Amino acid sequence: MSREGTDATSRVGELTVEQRSGNLLAVCFTAMASPCEVLLPASAQALAVELGLVAAQEAWRIEAKFSRYLDNSVVADIHRSRGSVYHADAETALLLDFARQCFELSDGLFDITCGVLRRAWRFDGSDNVPDAAAVEGLLPLIGFDKLQWQAPNLVLPRDMELDFGGAGKEYAVDRAFELLAQRHSGPFLVNFGGDLRANKPLKSAPWVVGIERPDHEQQMALALKLERGAIATSGDARRYLLKDGVRYGHVLNPRTGWPVMDAPRSVSVAAATCTEAGLISTLALLHGAQARAFLEEQGTPFWLVD
Repeated sequence: MSREGTDATSRVGELTVEQRSGNLLAVCFTAMASPCEVLLPASAQALAVELGLVAAQEAWRIEAKFSRYLDNSVVADIHRSRGSVYHADAETALLLDFARQCFELSDGLFDITCGVLRRAWRFDGSDNVPDAAAVEGLLPLIGFDKLQWQAPNLVLPRDMELDFGGAGKEYAVDRAFELLAQRHSGPFLVNFGGDLRANKPLKSAPWVVGIERPDHEQQMALALKLERGAIATSGDARRYLLKDGVRYGHVLNPRTGWPVMDAPRSVSVAAATCTEAGLISTLALLHGAQARAFLEEQGTPFWLVD
C-alpha cells in the first residue's frame, strides 16, 4: 500500500500582506496550527504574494500529508496498514530514515512512536494528571526499534502509532526555504510559528528575531540578530497541566511516559537548517535539568529562558 501527498489547492485568499518596521513586508498565513510568514524587503513587493503562496502551499501540503488528525494523510494510511507491509514514497522514507537516526543518536529520547501517550495525557491547562497505570500500560507500544523499517517497506506493529509532529514544522520551514531560494536571490526569512530560516542579511542590517517570554505571548524575552541560517525554539509555555502546585509540561520522556521535569521553559538553538536546530532544542528539553550541559556539548549557539 502506498500514497503520494495530495497537492494543496490554491488558497491565495488566505494570504495577507503586512507592512513591518524596518522597511519589510510580511506575507502571512496559518499552517500547522501556527501563524506563519515570509518576510521580504519592501522592494520585493511585486514578488511578495507569489513567494508567500509558494511557501504557504508547501506548508499546507506537508501538513495535509503528514497530519495525524486527517483520515486521508500518509500517517492515517500507515495506521490502517498496521501489521502488514506499507510501501513508503520517497519523502516519507526520508522522514522515517531521519526518525531512525534521531532515535539511535538520542538513545531513544527522540521517538516518533511516543505519540501514543496522548491517549493518557491531555495538556489542556487542567489538573487532570493521568493514573500511573494508564501511562505504564502504553509503554509497550513505544519504541522505534519495534518497527520493521527497510526503505521503502514499513511494518508498524498493531496498536502502535507514528507522529511526525516532533520535526514536521521545522522540516516544512526547510522545504519552503529551498523552494524560495530557487526563485529569489534577494534576502528573505521564512518563519513558521517561531521556527525560522534566513538566506542572507538585509542590505543594511541583520534580521532581528524575537524570542517570546514563556506564558507572556507577544512579550519578547530576547532579541537575536541573524544574518543567515536557522533558529528553532522548543518550550512548554502553552501546553501543560497544573496539579497541587506542580506544573507538568507537554514534553514527554518516551522511556517513562511522563513529562520531563526541571527543564528550561524555552530553548532556542541556531544551526544551518531548521530541522537540525529543532532536533537539538527538543533534545535539550528532554534532558531536563541537564539541558544546558547537553547544549554546551553540541557546540551550537543556544539561548535558554526559564
